[in-house]
Amino acid sequence: MFYRKLTSFVAVMLLAFTASVATFATDATDKRNDKQNARVLEPLNLAILIQDDLTSQVSNELAVTRDFIRSLPSGSRVMVGYITTGTLQVRQPFTGDLDKAARSLRMPLSNDAAAPYNPYVEVIEALRHFDGLKGKNAVLLISDGLDTSRGFDITSSGNTMDLLRAIKHANQQNVAVYSFYAPSVGLTSRSRIAASYGQNSLSRLARDTGGKAFFQGTNGFVTFDSYFKQLKQTLNEQEVFAS
Repeated sequence: MFYRKLTSFVAVMLLAFTASVATFATDATDKRNDKQNARVLEPLNLAILIQDDLTSQVSNELAVTRDFIRSLPSGSRVMVGYITTGTLQVRQPFTGDLDKAARSLRMPLSNDAAAPYNPYVEVIEALRHFDGLKGKNAVLLISDGLDTSRGFDITSSGNTMDLLRAIKHANQQNVAVYSFYAPSVGLTSRSRIAASYGQNSLSRLARDTGGKAFFQGTNGFVTFDSYFKQLKQTLNEQEVFAS
């Protein structure tokens, strides 16, 4: 009887020890993954492009965007530009001074007068700034993705001329495009159809250039926090194009 009890006790202790080791290993793995996802691991050249007629809610996300820029690894270079009224306004050319790049961010104008009508022409313009840069290249496009320059119908959803040109130029320049969807003060804040068309275009741009599109339904977004968390994880998992 004594030996049976002793054997049972030893078996229970072994099971408890095994479970605690497994739990410790899982916790250690989770902590390691959290640490890796907390910041981008490899330096990259990143152009951040912000559409100037996005809703004022985007202004609330400047702090987390600045934190993301400052968290990039040493050796990264960042450009900041605004897509506004058919032009690309470069607030900060590519620089290795990440704090300077972060401070160059400003609130979007958030009015119809700043509408680009077509963000993809300015994406093409931004891609030219990667000329001569070495290393991994990426664009972060914060936009509603809607191109109304040549009409607005189902055939234009993810299939406009300038979107296809942007994809071609990004692939030629070895630049992966990532996108955060946010509604503009125009159509995409009033029409779910317009929002879905814009998201389709952003998704195709990202997919066809090796990037990824991030959005939360057609009603807009709550914060960019989850976007940046997913972006860091994606950048660490995917092979970003390198020159």
